Amino acid sequence: MDIGALKDTVIEFVRPHHALAPLIVAALAFADSLAVVSLFLFGPATVLLLAIAGLIGGAGLAFWPIWLGAALGACLGDWISYEIGRLLQNKAHHVWPFSRYKNLIVRGEEFTRKYGVWAIFVGRFFGPARAFVPLAAGIFEMPRPLCLTANIGSAMLWAFLLLAPSTGLTRWLL
Repeated sequence: MDIGALKDTVIEFVRPHHALAPLIVAALAFADSLAVVSLFLFGPATVLLLAIAGLIGGAGLAFWPIWLGAALGACLGDWISYEIGRLLQNKAHHVWPFSRYKNLIVRGEEFTRKYGVWAIFVGRFFGPARAFVPLAAGIFEMPRPLCLTANIGSAMLWAFLLLAPSTGLTRWLL
């Protein structure tokens, strides 16, 4: 199935089942933020999230529940990536499936070392880094409260910036 067909299938499912849209968006954002899983779903998940965002404006779906679903899913994906990093620590470089992506872990570690807690916030907005920066923060045992604060703040902003433009909310703000 190509990405266009997948997008059409999801849109056709969400239209009559609009009450499930926040859950669908949460699942997509979760998968897009989870270490390694995000590598396989980054393109499709983003396209699907944008397609559902288009339904918010075009089909009259409620923005805030879908925004909350996206933010919660993204937070949970990052949080699990962080906890996996804390659990595995330096073993993450040698445990499958992380051992297949050593270069991404190393880049996440370098980014986290350089920018600290800001790496969590900024990393949210850069594709595959979205999941590997929290993993690296866990490996370095960044304090949970700092990581959680950056995780929640960045997920809320990311969800808004992802969903709002296609809903017309940006016109309301400007």
